[in-house]
Amino acid sequence: MAEPKVKYDRQLRIWGEQGQAALEKASICLLNCGPTGSETLKNLVLGGVGSITVVDGSKVEVGDLGNNFMVDESSIGESKAKCVCSFLQELNDAVKAKFIEEYPQALIETSPSFFSQFTLVVATQLVEDSMIKLDTICREANVMLIFARSYGLTGLVRISVKEHTIIESKPDHFLDDLRLNNPWPELKRFAEGIELTTADPVAHKHIPYVVILVKMANEWTDSHNGSLPSTREEKKEFKELLKSRMIAFDEDNYKEAIEASFKVFSPRGISHELKQIIDESAAELHHSSSEFWVMVAALKEFIANEGAGEAPLEGSIPDMTSSTEHYVNLQKIYQAKAEADFLVMEQRVRNHLKKIGRETNAISKQTIRSFCRSARKLKVCRYRLVEDEFNSPVLSELQKYLADEEYIVAVGFYILLRAVDRFAANYNSFPGEFEGEMDEDISRLKTTAVGLLSDLGCNGQTLTEDLISEMCRFGAAELHAVAAFIGGVASQEVIKLITKQFVPMSGTFMFNGIDQKSQLLSL
Repeated sequence: MAEPKVKYDRQLRIWGEQGQAALEKASICLLNCGPTGSETLKNLVLGGVGSITVVDGSKVEVGDLGNNFMVDESSIGESKAKCVCSFLQELNDAVKAKFIEEYPQALIETSPSFFSQFTLVVATQLVEDSMIKLDTICREANVMLIFARSYGLTGLVRISVKEHTIIESKPDHFLDDLRLNNPWPELKRFAEGIELTTADPVAHKHIPYVVILVKMANEWTDSHNGSLPSTREEKKEFKELLKSRMIAFDEDNYKEAIEASFKVFSPRGISHELKQIIDESAAELHHSSSEFWVMVAALKEFIANEGAGEAPLEGSIPDMTSSTEHYVNLQKIYQAKAEADFLVMEQRVRNHLKKIGRETNAISKQTIRSFCRSARKLKVCRYRLVEDEFNSPVLSELQKYLADEEYIVAVGFYILLRAVDRFAANYNSFPGEFEGEMDEDISRLKTTAVGLLSDLGCNGQTLTEDLISEMCRFGAAELHAVAAFIGGVASQEVIKLITKQFVPMSGTFMFNGIDQKSQLLSL
């Protein structure tokens, strides 16, 4: 068997050893192992989750051979959960796998405590009533939950978690933490020790742009009553000032300074989003407060005191045109400031732990250090109860989607996926499931959808005949291509939740296979 570091090499580069360790500790429960569930779990097993439990009471039928490559002809009549579990175990023998031959709906009704043993539950192909019940069960047990469903050429993915906190949100674009608009004393002193007016052309073109901007910003504030450039004209004037200090056309360091000058103009202090987090009531600590909120409480104090309105420094600098000596010294200055900030934060965290009656070393140095590095990028995600969304969606948003050409198909499928569950409850089959009843099913589904819209407060609203007809034509089939796509999206969100890295989707993810579009609905 390959060593874990070799086996998981590529993904370790994305979420690191901490993320992989979280995956390897995770226990995942899958409800229903049709193609959507099987595809979701396949991705997680290959990623190295700790253990999986497959729950499905059905047997393999001939129809399953066309949409689930984890079963074959020899599986017909066998337990579907057993066959899929066996196949998944072959993909990665480091993953512990077991199966339970029981219908998920029955387990939800009779054994709600069953779900409390898992880190996360992936519930696929559940009808509305079961979704609502399972959501309540998982919330009470503090178990993360993801719903996934594919239905013909449409599908959805919906996360349901009371609160999800993220330290390593890893945004695609985020301003470097260089503090060019608010340099600390050591950085100022370093910049003051380098002359921009040096007559040596080689030395002049190897002054780091950080130094150029710190010195030029200082020069600007001296002549502008302590204010940095703020208006469009002032920013343009500042860039012209930078250009005027070039002594040769090929000075890349000055070109970098001009390109990065917006970092000088950016507002000082913390973002509005971070301010909202540190001001949350959850930052008022008690004995059972999570590690995240203990560190947020320490962060709030740091910003108000040692940070002077700023979060701890990240401590890294980007690549730039510079002499090796200048670059290494600059790197040391940033690292020293980050280390000093970390030590202050660590002490504040330890003090808070002591105050709430916990072991002072309950949060590791590594965790606090990671928190400090990512303090500006913290995220808190909260999700509505499925029952609340189903009974009382945000009416203004729903009406907006129904009136928007861009969203009409996505919200139409969202309504119809709920309508087919009502249809099935009334007529004991999904629309279009049996031949010869198509016209009647279309009429019934239209009536059901209009009734649902009316219940949600959208009186007089209807959906297009074409969309309703398509939904009936799907006949509740799980198409492998759609199931694989939905499974891929669901497994990606599982990994985000378990590793606590990257930001999970908010709202309901809708896939429209007719137009090949994916959209998020916030209801």
